[in-house]
Amino acid sequence: PVHLCIGQEAIAAGACAALRPDDVAMSTHRSHGHYLAKGGNVRAMIAEIYGKDAGCCHGKGGSMHLIDLKAGFLGAIPIVGSSIPLATGTAFASKMQGLDRVSVSFFGDAATEEGAFHESVQFAALHALPVVYVCEDNGFSVNTPPNERRPEGFLLQELVHAYGIPAYTGDGNDVVEVHRLTAEAVKRAREGKGPTFLVFPTYRWREHCGPNDDHHLVCRSPEDFERWKPRCPLVLLEARMREAGMLDAASIAAAHAEMHAQVEEAFAFAKAAPFPDERIAKMHVYAE
Repeated sequence: PVHLCIGQEAIAAGACAALRPDDVAMSTHRSHGHYLAKGGNVRAMIAEIYGKDAGCCHGKGGSMHLIDLKAGFLGAIPIVGSSIPLATGTAFASKMQGLDRVSVSFFGDAATEEGAFHESVQFAALHALPVVYVCEDNGFSVNTPPNERRPEGFLLQELVHAYGIPAYTGDGNDVVEVHRLTAEAVKRAREGKGPTFLVFPTYRWREHCGPNDDHHLVCRSPEDFERWKPRCPLVLLEARMREAGMLDAASIAAAHAEMHAQVEEAFAFAKAAPFPDERIAKMHVYAE
């Protein structure tokens, strides 16, 4: 199972660009963008998806269990909402150790319906922890839309008001806006003012799990996708930078070619890499 973040790239890129290398991030099952944006090794990521020993978890974790400690990406966990208390714990550790390190927790909108979310944000508010909660609101819990999960007129940012945590909503497809709001939240956390809850509406282009579309399902239609397609984060950013004179067609083409070559090389590396030795299965476990 591979959960792609196509269409949601602005949140990962914008938020992680506001972090220092020593800041830490944790993610959920749709984690490829967060891992790469935080500086994760692309070769190790693709090798992990292929189940190879060169993967970031020696091939034992797969797509939903990515980690790169050198980059400050402490892990992706597939269980909905489960990375939220762990990221809160790293923020608690930072405060106890007197570090000005900030933790960021990425999760989808359905994770806010888990008890772990409320327990974590209340604890973070009580102890003024240096953590930023980033909610990627792509409108679906697998294939269930918000109107079947929330009361009419309900706003996600209102969830944390009772805990005294500031909350802001921004355009999840605008990388500049994502970066601005995240940078403000990170600054606030680093100054000892506690957590912030950020909600970024966006739209995933592909099916919940896999590379295809799911327009044939009743949860959404091809028309929905066509309305969001012009809002592609990459297209919007390239247009903005061209209008500002920061990029031209040649530089955009060169950047695309460079990234394409890097990804192709990573796939070639992963395919050629060996599978792990059976002894690897006994590593990183608690039982003998």
